[in-house]
Amino acid sequence: MSSVAFDHLIVAAQSLADGCDFIEAQFGVRPQQGGKHVAMGTHNALVSLGPRQYLEILAIDPEGLAPARPRWFDLDEPRMRASLAEGPRLIHWAARTDNIETAKALSPIDQGVVHPMRRGDLNWRITIPDDGHLPGAGLVPTLIEWADATHPSDRLADSGIRIVTLAGEHPDPAPIRATLVALGLADTLKVTYAQYARLAAMFRAPQGIVTF
Repeated sequence: MSSVAFDHLIVAAQSLADGCDFIEAQFGVRPQQGGKHVAMGTHNALVSLGPRQYLEILAIDPEGLAPARPRWFDLDEPRMRASLAEGPRLIHWAARTDNIETAKALSPIDQGVVHPMRRGDLNWRITIPDDGHLPGAGLVPTLIEWADATHPSDRLADSGIRIVTLAGEHPDPAPIRATLVALGLADTLKVTYAQYARLAAMFRAPQGIVTF
């Protein structure tokens, strides 16, 4: 049996600068530069959310080569691009596991193919659907297995920001809830009915409560 736990949140933006400006306006903290995901044509910046947890700001890398496949997290979808043109937003989350194949097999909603990834000395494996869609409209977490004890949060300054709660809305919440139960994440994200899918988070920050 694999263990599965919250790992990080993903805020997507039209540009990395836009995303970093948004986070700084929300929290008063400037994200730290991360790096490039060459295989996906994206780059990121990060903010610590405490030990082994972080907030990722993700955008298409204008200097990167477009991949031969759809980028992850719906970033090539016209609707996503139109949404991000209006401003950065929280789109998804990831859960880490010590056995990604076992965790993937437990999930009633398919999270895609396991891909090996590398950035600098960080190595991990991650689930990515072939068409790049967000599993469960962003509410079913992407699974990630870090190759060793090193974690991106180890290199981040402590921002003092912590997650208070995650919440989701979906027009068909039952399959989402069943997947979260199967992965042992039912207490991490509560999903209720709504006309449109949405992921929301509440944070405790040095200046008070922040939600988006």
